[in-house]
Amino acid sequence: MDQTTSTLSANTLHCALELSKNSWLLAIQFRDREQPSLYPIEGGNTDKLMAKLAAARDCWAKVNGALPAITLCYEVGHDAFWLARFLKARGIECLVIDPGSLQVNRRARRVKTDRVDVKMLLRTLIAWCRGERHVWSLVRIPSVDEEDLRRSHRERSRLVRERTAHINRIKGLLFAQGVRGINIKSQYKTLAVDQLVTGDGHRLPPRLVCEVAREIQRLAMVQEQIAKIERERDTRSLTPRAARCRGVWVNRVPPVLRRAFECWRRPANRQVLQHWWSEVAVYIAL
Repeated sequence: MDQTTSTLSANTLHCALELSKNSWLLAIQFRDREQPSLYPIEGGNTDKLMAKLAAARDCWAKVNGALPAITLCYEVGHDAFWLARFLKARGIECLVIDPGSLQVNRRARRVKTDRVDVKMLLRTLIAWCRGERHVWSLVRIPSVDEEDLRRSHRERSRLVRERTAHINRIKGLLFAQGVRGINIKSQYKTLAVDQLVTGDGHRLPPRLVCEVAREIQRLAMVQEQIAKIERERDTRSLTPRAARCRGVWVNRVPPVLRRAFECWRRPANRQVLQHWWSEVAVYIAL
């Protein structure tokens, strides 16, 4: 560890934040105290969080004679990245941690509470600031625009899975009655459910007809939303080669290329970089 790293760590106020939906737990390590100070905060109360950080900074300055830099970390979860952008805008260095990268003892059951977790997070932060970069993996904090660019493809992926679930449900209901050979995806608009005949020669029961009709309505709504997203996506210009393989390009390659570019720009994890570039090679070959 070089002298610069040691000096920066000595002049840094280390903080860790354990997040949950209803409450936050802030841990602050002062140089003159062996144990960290813990402060419960209502979930989402950024004013109280900033007040605690400001008070801790002033307390540090009274003891050491200089205002410290504040480094705060938390595990990425429900709160995602808005909090990190909020803190960075106010001059606080914020590190967002991949929870799966933290080293834990897996040989025996361990106590898991917010107090235990935030103290472990704080100890790991101090080790990272000493130069031990292997203790965890950081998550890159995207900008608001970068996050918004991902919305269309992510929403379409969720809707496609939902559409598949509705189609499979309709197929299962009909198959249980001996009704086969119907392409639900292409025929749901013209499908006369009340005219279908079961395998033993009877009409479908009335409650089953109503259930299938409601599933078809939900399927139609999802399909309409998918079509709307695809129309918005198709307004973007495509390269000539992309136009030739349009189905593959517009539905799969853009998010793959975007993630690969992000990994190339900030290659924090070489395995992730190799994984995404292998996907790009496969789809370009198509």
